[in-house]
Amino acid sequence: MHFYHKILLFIVLIAGKCTFGQQYINGTVSDSSMVNLIPAVKVLSTSGLFTTTDSLGRYLLQVNDEDSIQFIYLNKPTQKFAVSKIVNPAQFDISLWVNYKAKYTTLQKVTVYSKSYRQDSLENRVTYSDIFNFSKPGIKTSIGPGGTAGMDINELINMFRFKRNKQIKSFQKRLEIQEQEKYVSYRFSKNTVRRITNLNPEVLDDFLKKYRPSYEFVANADELEFNQYVLNAFYDYKMSLLKQQDKKEEKINPSN
Repeated sequence: MHFYHKILLFIVLIAGKCTFGQQYINGTVSDSSMVNLIPAVKVLSTSGLFTTTDSLGRYLLQVNDEDSIQFIYLNKPTQKFAVSKIVNPAQFDISLWVNYKAKYTTLQKVTVYSKSYRQDSLENRVTYSDIFNFSKPGIKTSIGPGGTAGMDINELINMFRFKRNKQIKSFQKRLEIQEQEKYVSYRFSKNTVRRITNLNPEVLDDFLKKYRPSYEFVANADELEFNQYVLNAFYDYKMSLLKQQDKKEEKINPSN
């Protein structure tokens, strides 16, 4: 067998072993109130990989099907959770039996002082930079210690890690969709719509649901175009309410 064919066969075999049963677990960690999200919680797998929750209590960890994971906070570990028994690996949220003092709280209700959309989006991009920046592996060269160019073995191995690549692309797509939905909610917010239309709170939620614009429109519309869309939707909504009222009156007072 040709020397390079042997190398390629060896890489494929190694890649097959590396990809067996690999997946990602992600979710959030909150305190016992299930309201306050806890940062700096260590998430550890039995295979030795680990991560920590970010400032919003979120984590992302690569695991194998045979793994179990546990959460460690203030040097106190939780029980181990078998990966094979986790129903929804894309949203494995847990709460710890601790009280975490959030930065902004009141006695009667929780008051949230949110960052701007741009700050939150940038933080999300940094947290999941490996996912957002992922691209399909291909044949690349690398420079060795002696300055000589050669084949990038890691990149070549990743070409054959089909399940891993598919999972990362799927997670990347989900993160992008979530980011787009957050941007639509940011621009088409209750405060913005109420300011433009002066709609009553009783019907505001119904209006937001019926006339929620697409991400493509929101991303490309300037302030004037966006405000005009909200106004046009408001006029249409008022007409639909009037028609509903007319139908109710006809039922109560049918014409002879």
